[in-house]
Amino acid sequence: MTAPNILFIQADQMAGPALPMYGHKVVKTPHLQQLAESGTTFQNAYCNNPVCAPSRFSMMSGQLSSRIGAYDNASEFLASVPTFAHYLRDLGYKTCLSGKMHFVGPDQLHGFEERITTDIYPSDFGWTPDWSQTDFPFAPSVMSLRGVVEAGLCTRSLQLDYDEEVCFTSVKKIYDYARDQDDRPFFLTASFSHPHNPFTITQEYWDRYDHDEIDLPSVPFIPFEDRDPWSQRYYHLIRQDEHDVSDDIIRTARRAYYGMISYVDDQVGKLMTALQETGLADNTVVIFTADHGDMMGERGMWFKFNPYEWSVRVPLIVSSPSGVKNHVEERGVSLVDLLPTFVDLATDGNPPEMIDPIDGHSLVGLMHNNDLEWQDDVMMEFTGEGIYSPCFMLRKDGFKFVFCEDDPGMLFDLENDPKELRNLCGDADYAGIEADMLKAIQDRWDSDSIKKDIIKSQIRRRYIQSVLLKGVRSPWDYQPYRDTSKEFVRSSKDTNTTMTKGLARFPYMEPVPPDTPRSE
Repeated sequence: MTAPNILFIQADQMAGPALPMYGHKVVKTPHLQQLAESGTTFQNAYCNNPVCAPSRFSMMSGQLSSRIGAYDNASEFLASVPTFAHYLRDLGYKTCLSGKMHFVGPDQLHGFEERITTDIYPSDFGWTPDWSQTDFPFAPSVMSLRGVVEAGLCTRSLQLDYDEEVCFTSVKKIYDYARDQDDRPFFLTASFSHPHNPFTITQEYWDRYDHDEIDLPSVPFIPFEDRDPWSQRYYHLIRQDEHDVSDDIIRTARRAYYGMISYVDDQVGKLMTALQETGLADNTVVIFTADHGDMMGERGMWFKFNPYEWSVRVPLIVSSPSGVKNHVEERGVSLVDLLPTFVDLATDGNPPEMIDPIDGHSLVGLMHNNDLEWQDDVMMEFTGEGIYSPCFMLRKDGFKFVFCEDDPGMLFDLENDPKELRNLCGDADYAGIEADMLKAIQDRWDSDSIKKDIIKSQIRRRYIQSVLLKGVRSPWDYQPYRDTSKEFVRSSKDTNTTMTKGLARFPYMEPVPPDTPRSE
């Protein structure tokens, strides 16, 4: 069997519950809807850490972020950690990254042969948290509600500049693959920065929604005194006391967010069109997901960094030429399952032994609706800003349990209480479930050991960052290289201009011989 091409599309901070295939009634995503109809939608897909860098490093390595020291947005992603790009490259794939992956550290490739854009966020240790500041939560990236209260229209933005390049280079790369003499299968990652805050979008996408049709959060603002301790700290972390957020502001922010989602949807459409026009669609598996979600005003909360569904639940849609169509999978899965899935697809179900033990499992059986043994068991963790001890989450058989040494536990019955309004911890009727899930967390994680390592890591990184800011800087930020001597018309390559341009034409046309050949 010919190994399939794999197109992996990722959005940034796109909440699963905000999409129509997950039940949302307002957001418009026709291209993603078409993708869902051609494959499997995982209704209960989760990130493994609700913050950008740790989520992405965990996803790429197939390992929980605490196992690889990826604690926060300034944690180094070690070059010695195998990723799905390494494994696929070893299996004969051309591997290419276009867009955001938030790599921190000197290795800015992590197994990719090519990286055709830079990143949108810093690659250094500047955003390292400081758990020694126990009097007040500390966000080194200076989080605030400005992205909410200033939401609305723009004609251009930094993220639009970035994502336009991501889409253009990804589409071009698909055509390059179609024109390429190298017949190896490809693995192309196209990773967009939308719909991450600040919530701004152009008139075209703003006008796809009417202000009055924008829904308000299903769970309204919860007063500070009624919040759990984690949510109280988060209130201060994002400086929520600085702004009064009215219903009109919420609708404006959501309208922009929905427009940003529709913008991503259109980029997905462009990528799918390129696959169709090149004839590559028939042997290409397409996966769409996000690194984490966004609360978008639910419970009066915004952004991520917390254990609630809008923060941790992500879209995951897989369309495979050989998979079932229009299938909805209800069992819980997570982003660490992607690495073994990619390897499984690449080897037709005969994956090699992994270099490191991984925490994920292949989704291929679920994509074909024939995996009867799948365990509904999802592990999540958070080790970043706004807390002072590691937090662990376990979603199992419809229940979610949240544990942190510093805070009271939280247990939610997601099937009967999807809005997570009733904490069942301490309820005698659920004491057995609480005890079992607490034991499972304590068996899987050593909270004290992880906390000690986090604090040591923070101290090291803050020191190194302070030193590297002195004298002449040598930043790690990726600089994409284009060898333009091999592009377009170059005499060093071929002096025949017509031939050079003809080779780039797709579909390729054989040269037409002259009707009257010249005599030499």
